[in-house]
Amino acid sequence: MGKTPKVNKIPVAIGDLDRLVDGWHPNPHEILGPHLSNGAVTVRVLRPMADSVTVVTENSSIQLDHEFRGVWCGVIPMPNVPNYSIEVQYGDQIVSAEDPYRFLPTIGEIDLHLIHEGRHEQLWEVLGAHTRSYPTPQGEVTGVSFAVWAPNARGIRLAGDFNFWDGTAHPMRSLGVSGIWELFVPNVTDGNKYKFQILGSDGIWRHKADPCAFATEIPPANGSVVFTSNYVWQDSLWIAKRANMDVLAAPMSIYEVHLGSWRAELKYRQLAEELVDYLIDTGFTHVEFLPVAEHPYGPSWGYQVTSYFAPTSRFGSPDDLRYLIDRLHQSGIGVLVDWVPAHFPKDEWALARFDGTALYEHPDPKRGEHPDWGTHVFHFGRVEVRNFLVANALYWFEEFHVDGLRVDAVASMLYLDYSRGPGEWEPNQYGGRENLDAVAFLQEVNATVYKRVPGVVMVAEESTAWPGVTQSTQLGGLGFGLKWNMGWMHDALGYIQHEPIHRQYHHDEITFSMVYAYSEHFVLPVSHDEVVHGKGSLIGRMPGDRWQQLANLRAFLAFMWAHPGKKLLFMGSEFAQSGEWASQRSLDWSLLQLAEHAGVLLTVTDLNNVYRATPALWQRDDDPGGFEWIDAGDAPGNIFTWLRWDKAGQPLACAVNFSPTPHTGYRIGLPLSGSWTEVINTDADVYGGSGVGNLGGVTAVDVPWQGRPASALVVLPPLAAIYLRYDPTPR
Repeated sequence: MGKTPKVNKIPVAIGDLDRLVDGWHPNPHEILGPHLSNGAVTVRVLRPMADSVTVVTENSSIQLDHEFRGVWCGVIPMPNVPNYSIEVQYGDQIVSAEDPYRFLPTIGEIDLHLIHEGRHEQLWEVLGAHTRSYPTPQGEVTGVSFAVWAPNARGIRLAGDFNFWDGTAHPMRSLGVSGIWELFVPNVTDGNKYKFQILGSDGIWRHKADPCAFATEIPPANGSVVFTSNYVWQDSLWIAKRANMDVLAAPMSIYEVHLGSWRAELKYRQLAEELVDYLIDTGFTHVEFLPVAEHPYGPSWGYQVTSYFAPTSRFGSPDDLRYLIDRLHQSGIGVLVDWVPAHFPKDEWALARFDGTALYEHPDPKRGEHPDWGTHVFHFGRVEVRNFLVANALYWFEEFHVDGLRVDAVASMLYLDYSRGPGEWEPNQYGGRENLDAVAFLQEVNATVYKRVPGVVMVAEESTAWPGVTQSTQLGGLGFGLKWNMGWMHDALGYIQHEPIHRQYHHDEITFSMVYAYSEHFVLPVSHDEVVHGKGSLIGRMPGDRWQQLANLRAFLAFMWAHPGKKLLFMGSEFAQSGEWASQRSLDWSLLQLAEHAGVLLTVTDLNNVYRATPALWQRDDDPGGFEWIDAGDAPGNIFTWLRWDKAGQPLACAVNFSPTPHTGYRIGLPLSGSWTEVINTDADVYGGSGVGNLGGVTAVDVPWQGRPASALVVLPPLAAIYLRYDPTPR
């Protein structure tokens, strides 16, 4: 071992070394690592706390000199850069390591160009943390490449549990106008935790979680975690079938779930057993998860996301979530996930002022602040931000095989004056209130998703009458596949909450939905928002004594299942949970020990089974010819009767009596004479009803009624619904 001749050392200005050590040199690789000149290799290593640093090649060990503020320098007297490692002595301890600064950038020019243009649809494959291996003469070097977009940062360091959370020795390099900073660190591996230490344009250091991290620490800890998926999917049959599916002409009965409180103690893999079995038993076609992306505050239910590419670690690893989704698919159950591109929280360690500027958020507070939620609004007009969100949507489809995204709070994105008073917003360039950048973003994300992932669905929670939400982007629409029918939800729940004696004065609250039923492609939602914030449970909103409440609920659900549109029901409502939903505890499963609650669950199960088996209830949801009122005008009786038709011309007759008085000998007009089988009667004994009904069916005779060639005398039970299926084979 001998000292390196100093005369061969490539000199570096003290000012550059100062910038390097202080963390704001844009390209530390210009100084650190190996540099060939005059037939020798100068090596510099940044180890501020070291007592000595040695470069070890295949044939020699060269002790470096301390040059300046923790920068160690020496010369390898060789004409080419050899393979080498470094040994760093701290007191009595010697640590062997590979030099991060001898590796080329891990991001190519095409990737950088696409990122800068805002057109990198697989952004997650480039940014974030990725395990990589490189062959060397001494064997394979494995580590992790880190990359982050921060165009206004003056410097970025990488800190983690692999360097005692001190990023001084790991400054990252800027890759030019793309705004990307990058570093490959050998010997880092899956499970290591990390953050970016960012020197903002304002001169302030901030410790930031990785916006593209695949995994995180369990909240309240907020570090990012290196994670590489090794999951092998088993749902190829589902994916192939999905690719050829027309969502609009298929059954969709969605069970909305908050993972943390369905059964509070369960993790992803336990849910893959218990939740999947429950969905099979109850007959739902789909499950929809409230947001699963990582969020620091549990009571936000996931709607304040801090890590858009990381499933919450509360319930296990990202591959555990993949396993849950895979099991659902193998059981024939589709998976939708709530997605929140409308806003993000202001936590200082997350996206807010990421590089010292309003980077992800709009810089104008009138556009970048959300007054309702105390959050930031994304800068939808910035191409890199739009790219981040579009790629994130694709990530959930392509990496987690989800079948749909339900986009939260679309209305808050569409209007510049949403929840803002005079003087709190500014019009667009045409003088209007429409957020044209948000419109363009929604059109882009929907068009891109449908282009890349056949058979999936984008669903809008949009609470206004914005035109063309589910119209194709080619025709100027927003391009969603489905839209939550908030008008139906408001009117239907408003009607059912009235005492039956008053319902005749609100009859049009039920019938009005058919005026606009085909203006969009709709989902009928009774969601989590209807059982929180003092609204109480769904059963608690029903009038009357306990028997009447339960009967009202069963009738309401049967009305909903027979109305045009896909269905969504929040967990707990399927068994008439009595208390308001609380996200911090499990549903009240003990209620199922009571016959009245088990009866409601059986009602929903039978509704799902009949729904799935009856194309008339879903095949023509978007076709006005698939629905006909038999009689929409019996307000005094609180009775509604209608027909649903499938594409083969097979009808289903539906009747709901929202009064507590049974009606016998009630004549309804029908399109065909003959046998009609009663396939649903929500007043049946097994559901907890009074047992009034039609003894399994009715016979329609050739007596014209209500403009139809046949009719039948039916029994309408109190506070109940019946479905009658035409059966050409006599009973």
